[in-house]
Amino acid sequence: MNDDDAADWALVLADDTRGLTRLFDRHERRLLAHASRIVGVRDDAKDAVAIALFELWRRRRAVNLVDGSPVAWLFTTVANSALNLERSRRRYRDLLHRAPVHAPPQRHRLDESGVFAALKRLPTKEQHVIVLAVLEGYSERETAQALGIPAGTVKSRLSSAKSRLRGELEGLVAQ
Repeated sequence: MNDDDAADWALVLADDTRGLTRLFDRHERRLLAHASRIVGVRDDAKDAVAIALFELWRRRRAVNLVDGSPVAWLFTTVANSALNLERSRRRYRDLLHRAPVHAPPQRHRLDESGVFAALKRLPTKEQHVIVLAVLEGYSERETAQALGIPAGTVKSRLSSAKSRLRGELEGLVAQ
């Protein structure tokens, strides 16, 4: 380890963020190049480096040093973070490809601007439930999970929102 890394690591262990900043400035280019080889998206590579630096700070008392330097640990953590981001991106793409596309049945001709205007007049919490459960076709359980609320709350918000929308949309239906 070079003397600069040793001095900066001592600062990090003394809870001084200047040491972390200096380590980052000194090794950022190499860490970013390493992450870029793993993920193809530059923003993901930057995120991997940021995650590794955050973890270095958070776990500074438990970091395994090689020859007294945290740089090898940083490279390993950057690689793990980049791989996690790449897996997440791949799972997201796979989910999008598998997601069913539901076209709502067209029973009536509605002025779409009127429908969207009516949707926007709903309380925000009800809008979220309508978008996920009705427009996107997620089940009540999936909607509850996505919003972090109980399934019963989804049911009550969905019922309330449908009631409000029904009243507002009656005037928009072209007979």
